[in-house]
Amino acid sequence: MLREDAKEIYTYAINQSLPKQAVSKALESFEPDGKIYLVAIGKASWQMAKYAYDILKERITKGIVITKYGHSLGDISNFDIYEAAHPVPDENTLRATNAVLNLTNELDERDTVLFLVSGGGSALFESVDCSLDQLQGITSELLASGASIDEINVIRKHLSNVKGGRFAEHCMPARVYTVLLSDVLGDRLDTIASGPSVPDASTVDDVKNILEKYGISIETEMRKLLSRETPKRINNSTYYIGGSVRELCKYAMEKARALGYKTELLTDNMSCEASKAGCYLADIAKKNKDTNIPLAFVAGGETVVKLKGNGKGGRNQEIALSAAIELQGIDNVAIFSVGSDGTDGPTDAAGGYADGNTVKALTQKSVDAHEMLLNNDSYNALMECDGLIFTGPTGTNVNDVSVILIRPANI
Repeated sequence: MLREDAKEIYTYAINQSLPKQAVSKALESFEPDGKIYLVAIGKASWQMAKYAYDILKERITKGIVITKYGHSLGDISNFDIYEAAHPVPDENTLRATNAVLNLTNELDERDTVLFLVSGGGSALFESVDCSLDQLQGITSELLASGASIDEINVIRKHLSNVKGGRFAEHCMPARVYTVLLSDVLGDRLDTIASGPSVPDASTVDDVKNILEKYGISIETEMRKLLSRETPKRINNSTYYIGGSVRELCKYAMEKARALGYKTELLTDNMSCEASKAGCYLADIAKKNKDTNIPLAFVAGGETVVKLKGNGKGGRNQEIALSAAIELQGIDNVAIFSVGSDGTDGPTDAAGGYADGNTVKALTQKSVDAHEMLLNNDSYNALMECDGLIFTGPTGTNVNDVSVILIRPANI
């Protein structure tokens, strides 16, 4: 029953967080004078672009969409659709971004760039003066270091020719109207997709401190590129922010209540290491396991994984496996964690599910849950016990949600 309830909750929360409402509301008062050029970046970019086209139709002169591999759902009118790598950029990232820069290279003051931005845009929208190998190297090192997304994006912004407000500068004198789906805690505009159209508050000193904090050494050429300051003022941009992790949590609680659970929001700002988050959630579950009414505790955010092994997994899967170890033998509790975009880390799973029988099921297959966790191999561990959650690409990206479900032991 807990597994069925979990599926109903995350399916409802994700479906309610699709970008249609955000795009529709953002365009209610959108009345530009001249030509409209649409640029959409991120994991939810195809859906956002399709909704925008359904509203504006042929008023859009040209459109370009850049999304993650497997996230495009087909052609949209006269738009060019690109797919590229995430979370580490590849050649298609650079090729697609170059197409955007060419499209927006000679606009006039009457033109408007409708810029649709969702999570994943930091990897999918990129132009740099270093080599692709250098870009991939520093990105991979940052991702493996345990640095937060805010910290990683500071480095990205100072290295990039399109992040940290530089894309808006490139589009001048045209106006840029940015519609954002937030996958960033606190909904900071300059951090979502590394803020291509937003003034940036970070400094070169911030770059230096982050590199030193995580022991990342860079060559002279890269250090020179990272020494550039980002734009602090931008005069041609306006913004509309749509969905966020707060909304995702709200919808999860809404469905849990409909299923008979008393709900509580723990936080919508969970940002610790994933394995520690799993222990935290399991601790709450154990303290409340003797309840006489169904309980659901909801947490949203974006945890990090500090790579220590060479396994396969994502932060939501690591939360589930870590929680499973703590929940051994408790039959009336389950914990699941999912990424709203449908992909958790470099895997095809959206997240993971664990309950009191997870470790037992692994032990029966001679799989050591502790060793798998230490090797960051949560994907293969959860695969062995039917603990992976698959949704496929969802068309949205508003961060992650983790839920504890507890039913009275006699039910």
